[in-house]
Amino acid sequence: MDPNDLDDLNGLLDHEAQIREKIREQITELDIKTRRMNGKLNRIHSTQRDAIPALVDSIRPILSSCPSTIAALAVIIPAHQYWRWKDMWCNSLRTTVFVASLCHYLTEGTLISLKQTSDILGMQDEWKDRVALSAEDYLHGIITLVNELSRLAVNSVTLGNYEEPLKISSFVKDIFAGFSMLNLKNDTLRRRFDSLKYDLKKIEEVVYDVSLRKLTPPSK
Repeated sequence: MDPNDLDDLNGLLDHEAQIREKIREQITELDIKTRRMNGKLNRIHSTQRDAIPALVDSIRPILSSCPSTIAALAVIIPAHQYWRWKDMWCNSLRTTVFVASLCHYLTEGTLISLKQTSDILGMQDEWKDRVALSAEDYLHGIITLVNELSRLAVNSVTLGNYEEPLKISSFVKDIFAGFSMLNLKNDTLRRRFDSLKYDLKKIEEVVYDVSLRKLTPPSK
């Protein structure tokens, strides 16, 4: 091989290694934030319903700091190279989507949209060729939300909140119906969607038990 070609190749390899290391630094920072938020959110399983808003409020400052990390990531990624580097941060981004969606459910009782989540994460249109929240990553985060809510349905009964499983059941059924209408071609996403059936069954068993024991008003 021509020595000049070798020098060029080495230069390209070094440049890519530098980009990869800088990306890894930002992902590590984002992971630290998501672990802190997840640690706090895990307390919902042992917290009475009236104390949940205060718990969510303690998480919001950390969530609000995520856009700065994502913005730093967007600066690092070269233009038009979104798909080249996406796999490095997609898992971290999906966890952040889960946190945002769970906080939204706990306070609003509704499903956060893709647009709302992108706004919370500070995504900018001019970044879409470098960093963006894809529909796939959003849906992965929502599936994780359902996984967590199936656990919450059980623990709510333990805390004496017998109406929460009914609310969760209605919410999850709507999500499941929505997923059923999507044309899911991604194998990983499809498999994770199939797992929602087990979460839904688990929640329905809790609702059945609560109803059988007449722990909620008949109208519920």
